[in-house]
Amino acid sequence: MIAQPHNAVRAPNDDGFVLVAVLWILGGLATLAAIYMLFVVNAATGLQIDNERLQANASAKAALELTAYHLGGVPTKERPSDGAYTFRLGGSTVAVEFRTEAARIDLNTAPKPLLAGLFKALGASAEAADYYADRIDGWRSKAGAANNDQDKEVTAYRTAGLRYDPRKGPFTSVQELWLVLGLPPQLVERALPLVTVYSGLKAVNVVDATPDVLAALPGMTPERLNDVLNLRATRPADPQIILQMLGPAQGGGTVEVTPSYRVTAQIRLRNGRLMRAEAVILMMDDAPDPYRVLSWTDDFDD
Repeated sequence: MIAQPHNAVRAPNDDGFVLVAVLWILGGLATLAAIYMLFVVNAATGLQIDNERLQANASAKAALELTAYHLGGVPTKERPSDGAYTFRLGGSTVAVEFRTEAARIDLNTAPKPLLAGLFKALGASAEAADYYADRIDGWRSKAGAANNDQDKEVTAYRTAGLRYDPRKGPFTSVQELWLVLGLPPQLVERALPLVTVYSGLKAVNVVDATPDVLAALPGMTPERLNDVLNLRATRPADPQIILQMLGPAQGGGTVEVTPSYRVTAQIRLRNGRLMRAEAVILMMDDAPDPYRVLSWTDDFDD
């Protein structure tokens, strides 16, 4: 046997390479685990939010059902023009208010003096208010000429460089006010809570109209408005008394209640989160369904 020399070269040691590879694998697994945990947390949070939304939406729909049940149990001519109540459902507290849509000015049926009165009540000059009323009437009125190119209202929109023509038909939403030529955005924003497209009346219900809406009535004066508001606060049994106190302004007022109601529901969940829903419903007499939802908006506090 031949003896190996004492100075022979040894094979490289692979221990360090294996250790580095193991550390890389462990690091990768830790990263995957962190990503998975983040996914689980986000998924759980999303499920919780979805669950809260479901609870809030269920409570809002319950508010509509209860309101329709309350109104449907009263003869049509005896239905209240407004009301409020509170109930609890599944740990949530729901505060509900409903009011006849006749308390707002209908953009499709209100005469121009009432529309002008609205803008004057919001601070516009008499001249400017008349101009704004004309623009609204121009938006909703049928074309005055067989050829659109010959219609003055259409021509005004095109001259202003707008890429759309006036509707030449009823407003389908109060949001269309943003599209009407010449209306200042700040006035549109203030007018939106005071107008509707669901009343169908030329006048406004003076029992439930806001002070700004009452101030819009042609012939209204600050002194008469103050007297009407003071009388209305006493909730007289006969609403005709309020109408009579309007004097010359009573032409734009009514005590009629329409079948359309605006329902607002404020839902506070068990954990304190808040949702506000607003809907306009139409009471359907002698129909399979007691009511129909005309519009719906909601705002969750996230």
